[in-house]
Amino acid sequence: MHSEPVASRSADPRDTKDSRESRNGSRNSTPQLDSVSLAIIEQLQEDGRRPYAAIGKAVGLSEAAVRQRVQKLLDQGVMQIVAVTDPLTVGFRRQAMVGINVEGDTESVADALTDMSEVEYVVMTAGSFDLLAEIVCEDDDHLLDVINKRIRALSGVRSTESFVYLKLKKQTYMWGTR
Repeated sequence: MHSEPVASRSADPRDTKDSRESRNGSRNSTPQLDSVSLAIIEQLQEDGRRPYAAIGKAVGLSEAAVRQRVQKLLDQGVMQIVAVTDPLTVGFRRQAMVGINVEGDTESVADALTDMSEVEYVVMTAGSFDLLAEIVCEDDDHLLDVINKRIRALSGVRSTESFVYLKLKKQTYMWGTR
């Protein structure tokens, strides 16, 4: 069994949670990512099931170090590792993007949308719509029900415009880390 050397650090009484967050970026700010973390993210974007040992070989770290970095990236909300399905193959025959104009508090309408199971994506925008929401439904009747009885019924929704997907030509999560 091979053991990794453990780097030790003497305790510094000035090293408080606040000083660590200040150094590393607070939970509410954007985490600072070094080139190794970016390379790990790119490896996982190519294959979310790639073994940590293979990632380590590609980025020059041990398997344990990769595991630790991946957990930190997950904990910080920098990335998620999920299975992405094709909605058609799992019984969802209708998708649409819904543009929503809001009167009053846009945030409360956005929060209500995020609570709907059919809503996969919500973004606050500047332009013709205050919000865009991607909806995934079983069929046209289900889509009509979500838009007419649930979205339009939300307090503050002034109007909606629906863009029903006829054919999905491209959907990718491979934008890299630039």
